[in-house]
Amino acid sequence: MKSLLNGLLFALLYVTSANASAQGILVVGDSISAAFGLEIEQGWVHLLRERLEERGYDDPVVNASVSGDTTAGGLARLPRLLEEHDPDLVILELGGNDGLRALPPANMQQNLSSMIEHSREAGADVIVLGMMIPPNYGLRYTRAFSEVFTNVSEEHDVPLVPFLLEGIGDRPQLMQSDRIHPTAAAQPKILDNAWPAIETWLEDR
Repeated sequence: MKSLLNGLLFALLYVTSANASAQGILVVGDSISAAFGLEIEQGWVHLLRERLEERGYDDPVVNASVSGDTTAGGLARLPRLLEEHDPDLVILELGGNDGLRALPPANMQQNLSSMIEHSREAGADVIVLGMMIPPNYGLRYTRAFSEVFTNVSEEHDVPLVPFLLEGIGDRPQLMQSDRIHPTAAAQPKILDNAWPAIETWLEDR
């Protein structure tokens, strides 16, 4: 009987440990990650799931991105998402809509900082995906906007992808007619831009 109980206890501990080690990746973003204008299977987050499987990783990926979301909206949604999914990694892809609405960069920085802090308190690592906005918003604002991502990365010592749409945003053939959202053809490139930071996390954890 004692050996049976010990065996059951070992099995319970093994299952608990296995579940704890595969809690997965939570992507909190806006329309860029929500595959706006595309089939969800065409989006870079879905392609991330496929790449992880192809390379032998069993990490589930939860896409909690909402088109039109701002950093304030993401911050409001995050506590429930952390409680529900208990992720190992949170990928923050927010800020673009703050910029397009010319919201104060200082508020945006505070929101992103709070999201990083909440994620870490929940036991998750964080990667920040940076964005840029068109120059017609003025040099002062566009510079302050871009600096937010660098500031939060340095302040909290989290990996940063400086510009998620690098090599995409300036190529009309890779952008939808609204000139804001990438096409299906651009999605593998978006994943390639984000992948080095994600791969480093996978290898270092």
